[in-house]
Amino acid sequence: MSVKHSIILGIESSCDDTSAAILVGNNIVSNCIANQKIHQKYGGVVPELASRAHQENMIPVVKEALRIAKVSLNDLDAIACTRGPGLMGSLVVGVSFSKSLALSLGIPLIEVNHMKAHILSHFIDNENKPSPKFPFVCLTVSGGHTQLVKIDSPYEMAVIGTTIDDAAGEAFDKAAKMLGIDYPGGPKLDKYAALGDPHKFKFSKPKVSELDFSFSGLKTSILYKLRDWKKEDANFIENNFNDLCASIRYTIVDILMSKLEAASKKTGIKEIAIAGGVSANSELRLRLQEKQKDGWNVHIPKFEYCTDNAAMVAIAGKFSFDKKNFSNQRMSADPRLPW
Repeated sequence: MSVKHSIILGIESSCDDTSAAILVGNNIVSNCIANQKIHQKYGGVVPELASRAHQENMIPVVKEALRIAKVSLNDLDAIACTRGPGLMGSLVVGVSFSKSLALSLGIPLIEVNHMKAHILSHFIDNENKPSPKFPFVCLTVSGGHTQLVKIDSPYEMAVIGTTIDDAAGEAFDKAAKMLGIDYPGGPKLDKYAALGDPHKFKFSKPKVSELDFSFSGLKTSILYKLRDWKKEDANFIENNFNDLCASIRYTIVDILMSKLEAASKKTGIKEIAIAGGVSANSELRLRLQEKQKDGWNVHIPKFEYCTDNAAMVAIAGKFSFDKKNFSNQRMSADPRLPW
């Protein structure tokens, strides 16, 4: 007799990507994402436009996820959705849709913490990539968050370091904007950086105690140095573009790696993972892989699970499903959902 695996629909709408995924057991069989290109001309995400786009994209994305997975709504055992943190208007669309659909189907509703979901994406079945062993330390780094988290189990996580101001992803995007790169600038800066000298220019690094981060001072350093250099050469950015991209990328990644090394030393843990949008950064991935020679057991997510996606929501929901930790219809979106 074959064992019936649970089938979970994951819904992600925390920012500007509408995503739906189908998880069968621990295996993702579909993961559909609708991107919102409308924000590019504004240089960043416009919350009102994001929520409206989610309303337009939600049903088509869910239908496509079901079609690819070859399952029907009646096959679902539960629905997992991102409750927070994120943009309030965007979260409301996903939460409201999930609550309504779960109620109409008479199946459990599961709320998911967006940041925990990024970490738990490492437990999606992948025949070529083993999952982290507990305990492990994860650097979760994105446009809105930069945190060091100690994970003792799927249900026990503790933040041991966080940014006191801006996130690393935001620093990448703002630096890219200073160089004239269109939004979203971080991924584009990463590509240009591959053509430059990472040691050509130096920028100040923050002095923050313990395991916390700070990126506001670095952004100011980049802004002032570019201003001063342009006074001497009006075409300074154009003449040094790739080297500037490489030097900025190296500086930000160096800050991240130094804190990650400190966290490993303080906890005594060498099982290390990264998660979140900035975990797609090629320099960060390379620097992390190099640490394997120091005895680190490194876990780097597949590119498709770095940025916001419903696959990570579905796998996080699966852990709650196994514990029968369900939500009810009184659950509401929480843009500042705590750990």
